[in-house]
Amino acid sequence: MSDQQPGTAAQGYETVLFETEGQVATVTLNRPDKLNAFNQTMVDEFRDLWGRVRTDDDIHAVVLRAAGERAFCTGTDVRDRIHLADNVWSQEDPGRSLGPKQNKVWKPVVAAVHGMVAGGAFYWLNDCDIVIGADDATFFDPHVSYGMTSALEPIGLARRIPLGEALRWALLGLDERMSAARAREIGLVSELVPYARLWDRADELAHIIAAKPPEAVQGTVRAIWETHGLDRETAQALGWHYTTIGNPLGKPQVSRENFVKPRWTLR
Repeated sequence: MSDQQPGTAAQGYETVLFETEGQVATVTLNRPDKLNAFNQTMVDEFRDLWGRVRTDDDIHAVVLRAAGERAFCTGTDVRDRIHLADNVWSQEDPGRSLGPKQNKVWKPVVAAVHGMVAGGAFYWLNDCDIVIGADDATFFDPHVSYGMTSALEPIGLARRIPLGEALRWALLGLDERMSAARAREIGLVSELVPYARLWDRADELAHIIAAKPPEAVQGTVRAIWETHGLDRETAQALGWHYTTIGNPLGKPQVSRENFVKPRWTLR
């Protein structure tokens, strides 16, 4: 892990550290003594910070990571529960406040996961654009082992990985953990790095993306996410509208005459 320390918490956040460097915002889950499990305070703070990311045009990309060596996140804090309305028909999924896409954030989010990544952690992972992992990461879902239906997390996960893998992850509960290597094989994470390199690599990827024309990047992210799950013909038809809107916005930011092609890397 990089020697870089999280910056000063912004806007009085208690459970999250928020800092910016250039055009990249870094969000750090900061309840390591609770294995970064989320409580009502964290839910409220994420709702606030995603609003800040969405409306601040100086932020072009986001890194999402977690403090402490043991876990990225182990889901809901069962000792400090989320507040739900007494009327069951008035209750809403608290996870809607956690994920960037649920909050209409079209700025790319690079998640850097390590250690235990369990259950409700997938409210974030299912909504991120790029997920990289440390080679010590393990993924599991404890819900069914505790007699609880697992629904919201695997529904989102099944849109990212093969259905059978999402079912196995949810149904085996605490009896099996998915290794970082297996997560890479099935596309849950796109890259594995040593734990000591995790934060630096996520920061590197975010800065590469943030340097590109933001209108083109955000239009691309929104086009892919908003058409994901549609049939191909409908998605392609809608895709034309994104290019019609987005390309006139993005092209003026790039001078073709002075453009210097980067030295590409092979993954």
